[in-house]
Amino acid sequence: MIQDLALILIVAGIVTLLFRKLRQPLVLGYIVAGFLVSSHMPILVPDVELQNVREWADIGVMFTLFSLGLDFSFKKILKMGAAPVIASMTIVFSMMMLGYTVGQLFGWTHIDCIFLGGMLAMSSTTIIYKAFADLGVSHQSFASMVMSVLILEDILAIVLMVMLSAIASGENIEGGDMLASVLKIGFFLILWFVVGIFAIPLFLKKTRSIMTGETLLIVSIGLCCLMAVISKKAGFSEAFGAFVMGSILAETVEAEKIAKVIESVKNLFGAIFFVSVGMLVDPDILYGYSTPIIILVLSIIIGQTIFGTLGYFLSGQSLHNSIRCGFSMTQIGEFSFIIASLGMSMHVIADYLYPVIVAVSVITTFTTPYMIRGAEPAYRFIEKHLPKSWIIAINSLSLSRRGEAGDQMEESSLSARELWKRLLRSMIINTVVYSILIATVTYLMLSFFLIFSRTILPHWWANALTGLLTVLLIAPFMRAIIIKKNHSTEWQQLWNISVLNRLPLISTMVARAAVCLAFLFYICNYLARFADAVVICLGIVIIILTVLSRSIKQRSIKMERLFMNNLRSRDIVAQVKGAKLPAYGERLVERDLNLAEIVVPVHSQWAGQTLAELKLAQNFGVHVASILRDGRRLNIPYGVERIFSGDRLQVIGSDAQISRMNEVMQTAVHPVDDHIYEEREMLLRQIVVTSKSPIVGKSLRNSRLREKHSLLVVGMEGEAQELTKINPDYVFERGDVLWIVGERSSIEDFGS
Repeated sequence: MIQDLALILIVAGIVTLLFRKLRQPLVLGYIVAGFLVSSHMPILVPDVELQNVREWADIGVMFTLFSLGLDFSFKKILKMGAAPVIASMTIVFSMMMLGYTVGQLFGWTHIDCIFLGGMLAMSSTTIIYKAFADLGVSHQSFASMVMSVLILEDILAIVLMVMLSAIASGENIEGGDMLASVLKIGFFLILWFVVGIFAIPLFLKKTRSIMTGETLLIVSIGLCCLMAVISKKAGFSEAFGAFVMGSILAETVEAEKIAKVIESVKNLFGAIFFVSVGMLVDPDILYGYSTPIIILVLSIIIGQTIFGTLGYFLSGQSLHNSIRCGFSMTQIGEFSFIIASLGMSMHVIADYLYPVIVAVSVITTFTTPYMIRGAEPAYRFIEKHLPKSWIIAINSLSLSRRGEAGDQMEESSLSARELWKRLLRSMIINTVVYSILIATVTYLMLSFFLIFSRTILPHWWANALTGLLTVLLIAPFMRAIIIKKNHSTEWQQLWNISVLNRLPLISTMVARAAVCLAFLFYICNYLARFADAVVICLGIVIIILTVLSRSIKQRSIKMERLFMNNLRSRDIVAQVKGAKLPAYGERLVERDLNLAEIVVPVHSQWAGQTLAELKLAQNFGVHVASILRDGRRLNIPYGVERIFSGDRLQVIGSDAQISRMNEVMQTAVHPVDDHIYEEREMLLRQIVVTSKSPIVGKSLRNSRLREKHSLLVVGMEGEAQELTKINPDYVFERGDVLWIVGERSSIEDFGS
């Protein structure tokens, strides 16, 4: 394995350096390197054992998804609103149907078509992000919308992988099985997210003073592998568990540090994974399936262009932005490979499908920058050939949808129907989350603690002890289900609006109490054989005591506050350090403005100048709202404020204005010092003043050694071979021994 790994990394290093020189994505370089070391190219290098590489590659997938989880945030998804959800669901569903249909036209098997649809539905976050950076459009509003949709697509890809695993295992896609799979995924995600947010930030906070970069790396990888094992035991993949742990750590204060220390590990194993992708590329298959490859490429380009534009338009974007977003999505990448790897590892897809998808990804990667550039001409073409009344109506439709959403968010006095919707949604979420925690605690106590207690206590004593401890552990959760949301603003407004609302409100409390009673009924029936009436009465008594108990109330409130503080800790630190984008930026988008963050480049000619001297408002129409520097935020800076290299400027303007400013700033840089570093070495040398020396007869002050020769006189050597300080008015004489510091070339020029 070491021999194979050495060969893979050497070839991958050489090829990726070449691709870096050609300004091409490194992912393509890894794929080419894999092809070169595969059994299909035995002339270039010895054959590499694919099984060894696959073992490394599986670890690579795990760390890739772990890093993806570190960039993911559940709070960020919730704050996105409905727009990215509508766009992503439209695109993924449409492209999956398109992929399945195309596969059917080729006469491929049913399972191949299902996997093909999943592969074609996943655009590449890595490739799009790099293309946006290369084209200088990352700060524009449409780019942020694309990245939001890509995050959601990645989440859908994780869910899709789990569902495809279920389909491949039983080759059964009945609705009941799909629903069971989705519920199982939801149960797993909610459980470990709640438990993780409660426990892991607390652990990291307690060990922060002794946690170094090395120990943080070990702890992070350990947690990643632990969750991967738990995920595997629960019937999911290791990669899914790694993603869940990454998303949990993403909510902690140490998320940025973890992402930094884990990056090199992710890059190493990620490279091995993409090399393994290239090793499966068979030239004979590519030649034999050239027609399907071309059709699939066209399907992705045309399908993503149409369905992508439609999805973004339905989410409320203007026609212009919808076209730009849709044209940006016309490729597949890393998740398509991961889905294909899943099918290969389960031996459910044909051998030709993997290299075909790789070829399609390579082609669409090259076409991505041209598609992004082609969005503007495409919009101008549509604008020119469609009636102006249609264009106005289409844009007005998208603006009205955004305006209605904004008005709905700003409406101070909501209707009773809207209040009921909000209250019931909160109650359902609250009940589901706490029910999952109760079910988990109950399962652990009845499956493990009960067995242990029976080894040291008589049967009925063990049952009684287990039941008592279980009830005490789940009591705070039961109280939260019944009482929480009963003092919310929505509850109070509905209670005061009409007397008719009071009975339904009380009914919600009874329904939630019934949920808790069902758990207690199950526990009692499992541990004892009482009559149902006795169990129900006992459960009602326990619920009443739980609600009235002050200690349980304090425990419940304390646990909830601890969870919320852990969940908000990263946002709090970001606000303190001035690293969080202000919330008003979302409102600016509704008014065709954008709040963007631009970094002043190194060697910038703007560095050191004041805002008044730069005249950004006059020259570009851009206003600087804040300057972020060394973790500090300077809000609404005055014109006398100077900017420096590395400053992050939060500016307000239109996309065109901000792009123009960014373009000028990025080009206004001082030329990079291209000297050979060895020639810039500073040396200490002894020189003797001769009659031909340029400084003989001149004082130190008048010799201008610094200005003319770039030299520094350290001192003059006396009779005792000690260096003495030279008076600036001292006149150099022949025979004086000086010690000077300077670059080699300056010393040689002076001596000559």
